[in-house]
Amino acid sequence: MSRVILVLNGPNLNTLGQREPDIYGRTSLEDIKGLTTARAKTHGLEADFRQSNEEGELVSWIQGARTLSPGGAAGIVINAAAYTHTSVAILDALLSCGLPVIEVHLSNIYKREEFRHHSFVSKAATGVICGFGAQGYELAVDAMANLLKAKTA
Repeated sequence: MSRVILVLNGPNLNTLGQREPDIYGRTSLEDIKGLTTARAKTHGLEADFRQSNEEGELVSWIQGARTLSPGGAAGIVINAAAYTHTSVAILDALLSCGLPVIEVHLSNIYKREEFRHHSFVSKAATGVICGFGAQGYELAVDAMANLLKAKTA
């Protein structure tokens, strides 16, 4: 079984640390990558961490998850950012990939504007983690590791 988890990040997350720090915090995406990679290693996993502002690129990465490494990715952690609320294409790709999915958001989307309360991604996700800032990625990796252990037990 693959020990790689694909960690995908959507639009504008490349500006973390500068963009609306009162909502998203001061931690950069590069810092989050470091936290996520380190946490994955504690579980014997490798995090393939990516960010794109392009919906189609995210869809292509999800579709390619099965061939990512020998044996394909074991699961997907995704912060689709604004595409969470708009992208049926990302939903369809996640539903068809056949992998466990953990949805993560830095902010609590349910305490924000009404339009952010709906998530297309959630329909494909095993679970959702939101409102814990950068720590949410570590929690998502922990959850994915537990899902993968249960799958092989």
